[in-house]
Amino acid sequence: MGNRKLIDYIVITFKGIAMGAADVVPGVSGGTIAFISGIYEELITSINNIDLGLLKVWKENGFKAVWKKANGNFLLALFTGIFISLFSLATLVSWLLENEPILLWSFFFGLVAASVFFVGKEITKWSVATIIFLLAGSIIAYFVTVLPPSQNIGSLPYLFLSGALAVCAMILPGISGAFILVLLGSYKTILDAVHGRDFKVIVTVGLGAVFGLLSFAKLLKWMFNHHKNLTLALLTGFIIGSLNKIWPWKKILETKAYGEKMVIIDTNVSPFSYEGDPQIMFAIVAALIGFSLIFILEKTASKK
Repeated sequence: MGNRKLIDYIVITFKGIAMGAADVVPGVSGGTIAFISGIYEELITSINNIDLGLLKVWKENGFKAVWKKANGNFLLALFTGIFISLFSLATLVSWLLENEPILLWSFFFGLVAASVFFVGKEITKWSVATIIFLLAGSIIAYFVTVLPPSQNIGSLPYLFLSGALAVCAMILPGISGAFILVLLGSYKTILDAVHGRDFKVIVTVGLGAVFGLLSFAKLLKWMFNHHKNLTLALLTGFIIGSLNKIWPWKKILETKAYGEKMVIIDTNVSPFSYEGDPQIMFAIVAALIGFSLIFILEKTASKK
């Protein structure tokens, strides 16, 4: 944490921008990006420091002390990046998903595949337990990626739960929050609420997200402190299992319309049996760029 200069906070904002861009794509998690860019544990710790105890600190020592305890500069820089990204890059990512899906998915596939190495090598001691956790994480994430999306559900307690679960997924490397909302059938409801300024729904989901974030961060923090290798093995497993979701070549089985939101149910195919132009050469280049980006990010993170 130490004394950071302005340039450090600008770098953190860029990491936030990358996290936001990843969260826009159903299938890629911002948590993966936080992990790769070396801010994951600080993020979990900072979220953890936000509790009712801050009110006491405020009463006794004023706002400055609260800001310091909550690591305010770090969170502000990071969330500024995430919001910039959600409002600007979201449009670009949506356009790429629509027009160049193979290249976009190939890029993310390379990125996420490299993260497997990256998170996995943080495991300092391998044992039977770490291998079991790795396999369990892979299987859970794989099953999550093959679940059929559920119908639209609009009850407020359910939306509260959706917000909580989606935000947990956002912090977890491997599983994406947007994808969890599609699975739960709340994606469309929430999107419509944002467009239609339905504040009752927005506030309910927001409260669920805050609840999920604060309680889940506590659990993760505890796991990191007490069972670091097992936690890392589980997270690595989540990332491996999620690769199924972002395989670039897919065959569409059926398309379901949830109002304006189209949910596509598809299956992975080999690039050689892909209907249409598989763009194999470009896809390989895009995947290599994604793959090497992780190692460049890591080099710059470890220099610090």
